[in-house]
Amino acid sequence: MYDLLVIGGGINGVGIARDAAGRGLSVALCEKDDLASHTSSASSKLIHGGLRYLENYEFRLVRESLGEREILLRAAPHIIWPMRIVLPVLKGMRPKWMLRIGLFLYDHLAKRAVLQGTKTINLRNSLQGIALKEELKTGFEYSDCWADDSRLVVVNAMDAQERGADIFTRTECTALERDAQYWTATLQNSSGAQRQMQAKMLVNAAGPWVERILGKFGRLNNHAGVRLVKGSHIVTRQLYEGRHGYIFQSADGRIIFAMPYEGDYTLIGTTDTEWELDRGTVAISDEETDYLCAAANDYFKTPVTRDDIVWSYAGVRPLYDDQASSASVVTRDYVFDLEGGHGDAAPILSVFGGKLTTYRKLAVHAMDKLRPFFPAMKGDWTKDAALPGGDFPIDGVEALRAQISTRYPWIPVALRDRLVQAYGTRTEAVLGDARSVRDLGKEHGAGLYDAEIRYLITHEFACSADDILWRRSKLGLKMTEEERESLNQYMAHYMAQYRDNGQII
Repeated sequence: MYDLLVIGGGINGVGIARDAAGRGLSVALCEKDDLASHTSSASSKLIHGGLRYLENYEFRLVRESLGEREILLRAAPHIIWPMRIVLPVLKGMRPKWMLRIGLFLYDHLAKRAVLQGTKTINLRNSLQGIALKEELKTGFEYSDCWADDSRLVVVNAMDAQERGADIFTRTECTALERDAQYWTATLQNSSGAQRQMQAKMLVNAAGPWVERILGKFGRLNNHAGVRLVKGSHIVTRQLYEGRHGYIFQSADGRIIFAMPYEGDYTLIGTTDTEWELDRGTVAISDEETDYLCAAANDYFKTPVTRDDIVWSYAGVRPLYDDQASSASVVTRDYVFDLEGGHGDAAPILSVFGGKLTTYRKLAVHAMDKLRPFFPAMKGDWTKDAALPGGDFPIDGVEALRAQISTRYPWIPVALRDRLVQAYGTRTEAVLGDARSVRDLGKEHGAGLYDAEIRYLITHEFACSADDILWRRSKLGLKMTEEERESLNQYMAHYMAQYRDNGQII
């Protein structure tokens, strides 16, 4: 018997599971696929306030988001770090005075201790302007944070597990029943094995599938709903030098980002396209690809073409349906729907909407909703708590790299830097007692060794090559097709042996 069963292994689900476990509740979480295998690994990789949300007067959401930036930066400085973003002023778009007022609000709606404020830059004589068209003379530079979205999900799940939660990946909730006091859930894993578990309360954080979970026990009429909006991104060859990102205004009033990505690439996104679950595989369309290239070409000096694209991804954002006229202006805020728990039926809390930046605050607010049912649970604790691997100062990355080099003097610099960026203080758990590169085992390409694979299976819920290449890392970008297929076969064989033996080989 659990206090809480959370359905959904995206950022909201794992954030709630982590917070609840840290308050002393017994928690189980089930996810029908891999952690972050859908929306939460398909974001624009930003922890940001949402500058354009100011136009829609969503001041509470922007203030909350801005406040969360430095909280999350302190919690996970290995996978989240500050980024300066350049907003060029383009004739015919929002005027300079309007942009400056918006950025003034952006700087002052929430306190900042680490992130720098906005400054005006001359694009004609600065690094930030080299890649841009000559007619772009002036711009503004402001701060947000870059984030490895899928790793953020994973480390939250790790922390939840380390605090006592049971995490069941590749496990679908196929049926739900409830009586006056308890939920009974039927769970089925990828091998077809079923189990039943009971919980005092259900948290429905299934993202795009939140309404389908409600349908599993016959509740179809709820006052809240989701509006599914597909967002697509392209990854191109590196288009410019520097660690800064860009935010570009489009002729249709939307904005797109261009950011450095995985060292050798540039990430461009995103689109807003209405979506329905029964439309099949979520992927970028030709129209979206052309849209992103055209929007970037309004600003970049050298045209971006399809030949520059090395990868693309798309995800469906389960936005709260506020009846907005177009997908691009649908609110990114979140809404809870709490039903039951008054002696007639066990309670359920459904989550509608939300975004990566506000997941921690969303979990805190969810706990406020749960408190009447669990009055003995502990108070808010996540604001000052580090996530796994993030227990070092924001400015401590170089010191951590030096520490790893001291203990493992044989490690190549590129491998060291990648591991520290991914695992932070858990890097030593990856490398273990290795005394040479040879001790790490076979290399599968792009610096991925057996030791890291074992760590990811043991500690980070990885089960397949895709889990490792596209969610625990982005090494799939740097491997050949033959290396990816070889790893796929290796993992299938490895996991079969692992399941048979019940231990890591």
